[in-house]
Amino acid sequence: MAFLALTAALLMRRGLSENWVSMHKPPILWLNTGLLLASSAALEWARRKLHTGDRMLFNRWWTVGTGLGILFLVGQALAWRELKEAGVYLASTPSTAFFYILTATHAAHLIGGLTALIYVDVQALQFSLGPAKRTAIDCSAIFWHFLDVLWIYLMVLFYVWG
Repeated sequence: MAFLALTAALLMRRGLSENWVSMHKPPILWLNTGLLLASSAALEWARRKLHTGDRMLFNRWWTVGTGLGILFLVGQALAWRELKEAGVYLASTPSTAFFYILTATHAAHLIGGLTALIYVDVQALQFSLGPAKRTAIDCSAIFWHFLDVLWIYLMVLFYVWG
């Protein structure tokens, strides 16, 4: 709901303004997109390996997926740093304000998702994942896939209307 409300605000602000200026997007956003998608693919591969009973490959792929998720978040910090060094701040233009707010909101959700992924990873590496904890695996992965879809949506929003 937050992203829908922010999208509506962006589109209304853009539509009401005759001085809307699209901001330069850091090229690292494309690399970050690839990292997030690769992270999701690794988590899905891990889940499939767990369903076949291969816990070692599950552990390996889940750790890879979690690590790629952390790299995505680091990449986002680098994107913000690049913008800061270029003199692009939250208050620079409405388009930059929406960029920062939307990516920060996504990052907050990512931190929650990463917390869940790390929890599962630690449990898996300690071989403490019994059948009762499989729900945590599925919920964590599904939420992470949702964050992927949300990020792709944001990329379209930034490049088409932002």
